[in-house]
Amino acid sequence: MKTRSFLFVPADSEKKLDKARDSAADVLILDLEDSVAAARKPIAREQAAGYLRETAGRRSWSGFVRINPFSDSAAIADLASVVGPGLDGVVLPKADGIEDVIRLGHCLDVLEARSGLVRGAVRILVVATETSAAMLNMTGYQRSHPRLLGLTWGAEDLSAALGAETNREADGALSHPYLIARSMCLVASAAAAVAPIDTLFSDFRDEKGLEDDCIASRRRGFVGRIAIHPAQVETINRCYAPSGADLAHARAVVDAFESNPEAGTVGIDGRMYDRPHLVQALRTLASAST
Repeated sequence: MKTRSFLFVPADSEKKLDKARDSAADVLILDLEDSVAAARKPIAREQAAGYLRETAGRRSWSGFVRINPFSDSAAIADLASVVGPGLDGVVLPKADGIEDVIRLGHCLDVLEARSGLVRGAVRILVVATETSAAMLNMTGYQRSHPRLLGLTWGAEDLSAALGAETNREADGALSHPYLIARSMCLVASAAAAVAPIDTLFSDFRDEKGLEDDCIASRRRGFVGRIAIHPAQVETINRCYAPSGADLAHARAVVDAFESNPEAGTVGIDGRMYDRPHLVQALRTLASAST
């Protein structure tokens, strides 16, 4: 599945759900957590489950649901309601580490069997940096998990956990703890061999700022991004997809190594490329075919 754009939609809003039917996002995340008031969570669960069933087989996007964290009893009610036809994945917020992924995996085993789904059909995307314990447990993701699709990170809940007034410096740049969170998300994703998904860009009206940030994000190694407004999807899809020039260069690197299978380095247009460049070129070509 494609992992460029992950668009959040409040599951209790019929209007926003209806508008999202034809979204160009790779993944729609029907939210049962922060964007839904406690009193409306039962309505949101019912609407999310119905929406996923109704759109199954008739949509271009994958359907995920962000449940409430395991620290909240609502999480089990969320899972019991939405695991069924049309659900492609679960977003797990405020996870403390890989043990929470394992716990969620066990829950999904049971609920898939109840619903007649193939075991392992429902994937997991983890918001991996929202608690202080999560930051201390990031190395655990190297164990990975068969259901684990990717890791993403967030600065808002982490700043609350740390007691910070803000996650930004006076000049607007991310403060050091959140730069660590971003870097650890990348490193842990690589160790787990899953997709690193960048956090949201909060000003959905700033298209140029979003584009610049996505370009920098992709350069760092992220393969996709959370979107909080439909207007962000096109920019995110474009920025995280390899360009024609990217694909041509990757093909040239692969061709050069295929023509020289015993070589550790090859020269292309006066520049030397070694095996890590080949790995990156293969990854670029693979991203265009998914």
